[in-house]
Amino acid sequence: MTGSVTLISESPEDPFSQGRAVSVVLDTHGLITGWSERAEELLGHPAAEVLGRPAIDVLVPPADRVTVLEAVAACTRDRGWFGVVPVRAGDGGTVGFGVRARLVTRGDGGTEWYLVGAPAAEVVQWEIDRSVMDGLFRASPIGLSVHDTDLRILRVNRAVAHIGGVRPHQARGFRIGDFLVREDADLIEERMRKVLETGTPLIFTEQSCRLLSAPAVERYVAVSAFRMQDATGRVQGVTLMIEDVTARYRAQRRLALLSAAGTAIGTTLDVATTADELAAAAVPGLADCASVDLLEQVSRGEEPVADGSGGAVRRTALHSVIPKADLPMFPVGSLNVFPADSVQARCLETRRPVLEPYIDGSHVPRGYEHMDLVGHNGMHSLMVVPLTARGLVLGFMSLWRSRLPEPFEEDDLTLAGELASRAAVSIDNARRFTQQRRTAVALQRRLLPRELPVHPAVVVAHRYMPAGGAAGVGGDWFDVIPLSGARVALVVGDVVGHGINAAATMGRLRTAVHTLADLDLEPDEVLSHLDDLVTRLAGEQETDQEGTPGEQVVGATCLYAVYDPVSRQCCIARAGHPPPVIVTPQGDVSVPELPAGPPLGLGGLPFETAELALAEGSVVALYTDGLIDGSRHDMDAGLARLCRSLGRTGRPLDGLAQDIVDALLPARPADDVALLLARTKTLAPGLVATWELSAEATAPSRARRLTADQLAAWGLEDLVFTTELIVSELVTNAYRYAGGPVTLRLIHHHRLICEVTDPSSTSPHLRRARTTDEGGRGLLLVAQLTERWGTRHAREGKTVWTEQLLPAPPGGATR
Repeated sequence: MTGSVTLISESPEDPFSQGRAVSVVLDTHGLITGWSERAEELLGHPAAEVLGRPAIDVLVPPADRVTVLEAVAACTRDRGWFGVVPVRAGDGGTVGFGVRARLVTRGDGGTEWYLVGAPAAEVVQWEIDRSVMDGLFRASPIGLSVHDTDLRILRVNRAVAHIGGVRPHQARGFRIGDFLVREDADLIEERMRKVLETGTPLIFTEQSCRLLSAPAVERYVAVSAFRMQDATGRVQGVTLMIEDVTARYRAQRRLALLSAAGTAIGTTLDVATTADELAAAAVPGLADCASVDLLEQVSRGEEPVADGSGGAVRRTALHSVIPKADLPMFPVGSLNVFPADSVQARCLETRRPVLEPYIDGSHVPRGYEHMDLVGHNGMHSLMVVPLTARGLVLGFMSLWRSRLPEPFEEDDLTLAGELASRAAVSIDNARRFTQQRRTAVALQRRLLPRELPVHPAVVVAHRYMPAGGAAGVGGDWFDVIPLSGARVALVVGDVVGHGINAAATMGRLRTAVHTLADLDLEPDEVLSHLDDLVTRLAGEQETDQEGTPGEQVVGATCLYAVYDPVSRQCCIARAGHPPPVIVTPQGDVSVPELPAGPPLGLGGLPFETAELALAEGSVVALYTDGLIDGSRHDMDAGLARLCRSLGRTGRPLDGLAQDIVDALLPARPADDVALLLARTKTLAPGLVATWELSAEATAPSRARRLTADQLAAWGLEDLVFTTELIVSELVTNAYRYAGGPVTLRLIHHHRLICEVTDPSSTSPHLRRARTTDEGGRGLLLVAQLTERWGTRHAREGKTVWTEQLLPAPPGGATR
């Protein structure tokens, strides 16, 4: 170019840069005094043709002269100009050029006009780019921060300056660590160095962005970054784009908290556990302290009243980031009444959540348990949300903030309400389950024996453990039933299923067992009758009011054993029930092989009775399957554990029962469990007297004589007269109506027992004798003279038995 002008080095993308732009110099008269090679290249006018000529004649098309002269006037007036003008090319065509013009002063003091130009399309694009860049730094809501290779700030836009609380020019020369807490600054600088080293951009990576000026205020940003390079590829630094996503992060955190709470709340059917899960779900994600208070009726599992306001509430759960010892709050389990003007009372009355975003010691709303919550512990924000289900108020949850500096807001109140709504349904389900389970447990305990009878044939201990969790009560039962002849029946059974239906069926079966035991039937006959009963019960079950079948009782298992302390024989029959475990006085443990028998309710299948000889002091363990069916459902392993526990000799029977329960069962067993332990006793030979009497007319008199002599030997002279009458009547009846030999047996036990056995199967019965009848009053006499009497049948023949109270010892009560 002719003429010399000092230029500042600019970016090659700038259309007015030295290598890209047309350069022209005009004197004050508008004559061309300088013409660059680029001007010759783009416009097609050689320098020799244009130098010294008026620019308006060479470069301006005649049709556009007026427009150009207006631009010249503006340039002269303002001593500079920028715009797009039409320019005549060397081939005669017209092209649009963007032109910058400015008045410059030469070294000799003269002035001239310096013009640079570029094709209009390039200039327009460059201006758009400049507008975008200017918008990024001045108007963009997305933060922009430019850093050099040492990660020092070169420039930030207004959005970043607003986050940092400074003006844009004040950030220049500082590092990110001068504005953010160390952990957050170190993380972003580490990522920036990686971008500088690798050139791989960082795209929308979220991280914490807490300011040094407010380190407790949470802020999250999404960061993108790219490396800057010049035209030669030399690294200039890194640029960050930053978007404040705190609101989105909080929304995501609320959704995550809600999702986690959905799986964490309601894992059990226990009211207190569910309330505790609710409080735990809210801390620390939503609040620093959370308490759950339930109406007193709800905490007991009862139906809440329609209007829950003004009533007492029980503190059911409390969770806090502050140690509970430092919290001046009502303890868990306490029963409290909040004032009528308190926040909590207002929540109960209106059934709507209450938000107190700002609270301080100068104005503490009523309902705060202690002012220390606001003072010493710094509680500054409170929400109270009701717990409602099925249109009934169950209680409320109180949420406090102390360490989190932000107050609760409407979004937090919505989240708390959703948590409370979900938890309220679970609490109400748990309450209803508790109520039903309590009813079923009460029913079952009324149906089970409260106290087992003290029997001279055995010493017994028992344990009953209802099922924990959702299984509820079941149909397990046990019993000890005194029988005639000093014998005792030991019973244990299990109705299939759980709940009230199973408990009710158990009660019917237990009643039936007592009735059958009074008939002195053999164990296998008892089970046969029970089998018929279960079959009938299953047939009687009907559908509920909605027409869908209710819980069906499909069967039961039972073990029935009769122990005779005279013969030391134990007769056992079982219907699908686990076998007994026998422990000898020496501590040897065995599981006798007994016919299993089918479960009750199958119908038509036989049961068998087996006999075992038991030494005095043997322990018989009867139990239901819940005792040995552990978490792995391995019955054999459970039975082996039971045998090991029973092998610990020397323990009192009650302590042994507790040891077994502790060793084999968790605190809340999955199935209900019944355990019955019986230690056998025997009668000394001298307390039993037996005679065979011939079926002849002298049998009654002989029986009276033998009886009188034996009672005298036992020191029971006071019973001789009545016993002779009883024996004479029973032997006479056997002689007259039964035929064959008669067996007379006297047993000196807790009572005086008299038994007459004959080969007849016909049972004697009481009848009302007319005044003209000569006989028929014998059994009436026997019934009047004895405490009780009855008949039991054997495979062959029958036995008529009586029991009399023994005379009271001097100064003592009747035995």
